[in-house]
Amino acid sequence: MEGGAPVLSLVGVTKVFGGLHAVDGVSLAVQAGERRALIGPNGAGKTTLFSLISGEQPPTAGRIALFGTDVTRLPPHRRAALGLSRTYQITNLFPRLSALDNCFLAVQALLPVKLHPHRAAEGYPALFERARRGLEAVGLLPKADEVVRNLSHGEQRQLEIALALAGSPRLLLLDEPTAGLAPAESQLMTALLKRLDPAITLLVIEHDMDVAFALTDRITVLHYGRVVADGHAKDVRADPLVREIYLGGPA
Repeated sequence: MEGGAPVLSLVGVTKVFGGLHAVDGVSLAVQAGERRALIGPNGAGKTTLFSLISGEQPPTAGRIALFGTDVTRLPPHRRAALGLSRTYQITNLFPRLSALDNCFLAVQALLPVKLHPHRAAEGYPALFERARRGLEAVGLLPKADEVVRNLSHGEQRQLEIALALAGSPRLLLLDEPTAGLAPAESQLMTALLKRLDPAITLLVIEHDMDVAFALTDRITVLHYGRVVADGHAKDVRADPLVREIYLGGPA
């Protein structure tokens, strides 16, 4: 959806590690409901930029705003409370718990309610119902009682999406959601993400160009920490500089 105040705004965002500019003066605006991919070669600064947006690392310079609020110096939990959620390249689950229990904990984590230490988890039926809806949204409800370590890698990636959706985010950052998936699993993940509520804004780091162009409307290309291209997917695909530095050179 074009127009209106952006849900995410970056102005001159920079992150320096010693003498390395991992992110170098990045400015961009993401509108509500937009599906945008963030692409670039290894070491381009994509995951570092996600960490700056989510608050896991502070920027060296620049300004970050979420939903019109300056969050440049706010911690991750304050940004999550505004409606930001993210996934990671490496699965971040409780492997000895069931899929449902993982989702239950994610639902509870962002609510004011605190679990009473002497009350069984089953005493929170509303939270379990939300957790089941999260599993259903990613096609994992039949696996609700399965211990996570017994799930396939693709199913674990699906579960991560369910956990990220648990807090009803308005902006979802997905860090390589198809990483390590077989082609058939990657197609399933792409279809799953395309079915998400269109009100949720997606910013996706994706190494698979077919997935990036199929899933998103706009593409932002990073190279050595800088934005070198930004626009509609078809225009970025045709950009000579992008083809040279990322897509294998001129046709």
